[in-house]
Amino acid sequence: KKMGKTRIIAETGAGQHGVATATVCALMDMKCEIFMGATDVERQHTNVERMKMLGAKVNPVRTGNMTLSDACSEAIRDWCCHPQDTFYIVGSTMGPHPYPDIVAKMQSVISEELKWQLEEKIGRDYPDYLIACVGGGSNAAGEVLEDVLKYIRELLNWNLTKRFPKQYS
Repeated sequence: KKMGKTRIIAETGAGQHGVATATVCALMDMKCEIFMGATDVERQHTNVERMKMLGAKVNPVRTGNMTLSDACSEAIRDWCCHPQDTFYIVGSTMGPHPYPDIVAKMQSVISEELKWQLEEKIGRDYPDYLIACVGGGSNAAGEVLEDVLKYIRELLNWNLTKRFPKQYS
């Protein structure tokens, strides 16, 4: 609203991002349109009904495979045609920087919850394997973000101590 936008759009596959976006719009009294592949609309009927109950208009996308990737394309088309009044809340790890990073950071709660549950159940905070839905990439990015950042920090520290042993030892 502070940016002068009166309408929010989003894409969704399984519907969680659509429900979250519709909830924000309901709380902020803003127009909401969700783009969702027609195949996903049928599969995820419960979440579609939630979005509608929250006041969102759900646009079934009937191009391509009629799934998330097509919903993303349609949402981007819509956003490009209405930049003055529309804000696009991206829910998939796509597009230019900083969008994939923003989505990964928002979804990093998955990584935090995973570590907490592993510590509680098996006494360590890392899994043997990670399995994630990779339709839009947000779940997978959320699962691995903290581990990737930890690895980068460790690698950077290792490189600095090897390269500049006097300064970083």
